[in-house]
Amino acid sequence: MPSDSALFPRSFKKTFPLAVRGEGVWIMDASGRRYLDASGQAAVVNIGHGVREVADAMAAQASEMAFAHTTQFHSASAERLAARLLGLAPPNFRKGRVYFTAGGSEATETAIKLARQFQIEAGDTGRFRIVSRRQSYHGSTLGAMAVSGNPARRAAYQPMLPQWGHIAPCFCYHCPFQMSFPACGLACAEDLNSVLTKDGQAGSVAGFIFEPVVGATLGAAPPPDGYVQRVAEICRSRKILLIADEVMTGMGRTGKPFAVEHWDAEPDLILVGKGVASGYAPLGAVLVSERVANAFARGSGAFTHGFTYQAHPVSTAAGNAVLDYVESHGLFARVAPAGEALRAALAPLARHPNVGEIRGAGLLLGIELVQDKAARTPFPKSQNIAERVRQAALEEHVLTYPTQGCVDGADGDHILLAPPFILTSEESAMIGAALQHALARVFSA
Repeated sequence: MPSDSALFPRSFKKTFPLAVRGEGVWIMDASGRRYLDASGQAAVVNIGHGVREVADAMAAQASEMAFAHTTQFHSASAERLAARLLGLAPPNFRKGRVYFTAGGSEATETAIKLARQFQIEAGDTGRFRIVSRRQSYHGSTLGAMAVSGNPARRAAYQPMLPQWGHIAPCFCYHCPFQMSFPACGLACAEDLNSVLTKDGQAGSVAGFIFEPVVGATLGAAPPPDGYVQRVAEICRSRKILLIADEVMTGMGRTGKPFAVEHWDAEPDLILVGKGVASGYAPLGAVLVSERVANAFARGSGAFTHGFTYQAHPVSTAAGNAVLDYVESHGLFARVAPAGEALRAALAPLARHPNVGEIRGAGLLLGIELVQDKAARTPFPKSQNIAERVRQAALEEHVLTYPTQGCVDGADGDHILLAPPFILTSEESAMIGAALQHALARVFSA
């Protein structure tokens, strides 16, 4: 980033190179340096950088009609993409609807309001709370932060955030109940029932939101078998909408179009973003099940909500072109074998005394770094371990996604990997080698 930059940066304490070109899994900066994008730029770039067909589709749409407001028009690109997304979703979405947004945070905001108004349409006007899990993240707008349970991200804005309730995280490596699966009896899922019963306000809850595989805040932490089914059962029995946040896990990232399909679950709402347009345009969406959509259609007939750029024709054209590319190149089917190859390349890291666990699903993998492997003790936040590993991997031209706070919101370091689906075994080996170098560099100091 130039010293005279007019941009407000993510951090005033960092220097940012200028990205000038992307090709496949690589990004090039203005100095000519190449970076292997092992993070998919925050789990966004699914099909790879520099796909000409997507750029051409966006240009073609912009040349025909760049924008039309959804209070007056629909567009063919949005209609087509909506139908295709519903076709990928679980069966209860086949005759549902799609509400397009400009990203994941807007999708969460939309889902919060959808859940509330759905309950009004159903005549249950006392329901308004959205319950979520501690150590969760669902977006950066105030509504999305209200349902996020990450203490560090909430801290500065705490006075502005409503307290709707958070249950225990689903995180076997650091079980909040200090139990082990399966002897635990899915205590983390049962905590939803316990909290609803204990606070006596179950009748005020409109929805429960969760990531099927927890991405950034816990570092690709998957649930144990039965967890997703159990929370779905609890929500159904209590007339609470089940909201699956698949902004990071959706669109093939875990090896299926949507991660909930690993457990044959049928949420009421599914949030998508990131990979739905693979970074080629700002795009997110809420997939609305048939049951929820029908409540609006048969009730008031209108959703009291809206964004200027929802269902933007150029963005949805990008989404269609990305999905075309996924289908023509069989990229969803590539995720499982590519994920296995990446895990194999990372396997030697498991022997390192400061690598606690390598976990995840498909091409969403997390490497947790610990001070004491046997006790699973995290490093103090002040040591900045994840960022130091990122910097050391960057010396080997590999981009990773570091995060702190996975244990308690402050301590706990992990590296997230979410490369494009086109990743080759040779590129996986480069990622593994770069991380071996990074660990040696950080922990030999």
